[in-house]
Amino acid sequence: MIALKADYRLDLLLQIAGLARSTFFYHQARLARPDPMAELKTAITTVFEAAERRYGHRRVHAVLAGQGWQVAKKTVLKLMRRLGLVCLVRRKKRYNSYQGEAGRTAPNLLARDFTATTPAQKWVTDVTEFRIGDRKVYLSPVMDLFDRQIIAYTIADSPNLDLTNQSLRDALATLEPGQAPLVHSDQGFQYQHPSWQRLLAAAGATQSMSRKANCYDNAVIENWFGHLKEETFNHTRYLTTDALTQALHNYIHWYNNHRISTRLEGLSPVQYRTQTLAA
Repeated sequence: MIALKADYRLDLLLQIAGLARSTFFYHQARLARPDPMAELKTAITTVFEAAERRYGHRRVHAVLAGQGWQVAKKTVLKLMRRLGLVCLVRRKKRYNSYQGEAGRTAPNLLARDFTATTPAQKWVTDVTEFRIGDRKVYLSPVMDLFDRQIIAYTIADSPNLDLTNQSLRDALATLEPGQAPLVHSDQGFQYQHPSWQRLLAAAGATQSMSRKANCYDNAVIENWFGHLKEETFNHTRYLTTDALTQALHNYIHWYNNHRISTRLEGLSPVQYRTQTLAA
């Protein structure tokens, strides 16, 4: 109506809109006033963009609280909706109640107890696949359940023994004297191979394996793969495997050092480990 006022009589516009003259001037005056939420909106947008649009309102609120803002989660949610800041939503997996069978190479010693009180107490690992055109990229990470940090990983174009063995070697190289983790995986052929078992035995580590066809026995790393793909891969078109490989390097660095977790008291894995061990 304000735009039309230059070409048409105001009383005619008000009559067509069914709007009182006082109401029109009230809202016009409101538009001229500065936005009291402008600074908060800027802070929310900055946090959201810094996380590459991967944070929902809860994580944005946690970052703002860490910066000293005193604001309710509902206010952050409302303003994010008003600003059109929508994080990437993961697809939910359909529940599968199949319990599976015990591993033939090693028993399921982890038994879905994904808690760890110290670093290098329990590790989980798996392999995931990415497809770029007619080419594939495979990622083999090793995660420490103490802080959910990816302590080692390997990227390659084939899910062979070198892929998984190298990530395990790199993880074992981080161990300090006296540390002997439980290392859990699924029943992939790489983890049943003697070379994998020799690496574990040489480090004094203990092998644990999920039951057959039961992803919930290794749910934490499976869940991490879901976040990784939704936040880095599913909504981005990569033209080359090199571009994807660099994106994976960037994501893992960001995840370890900057991505906050409510499970870790609003800290990133590296921040949580540093703060906990210094206490």
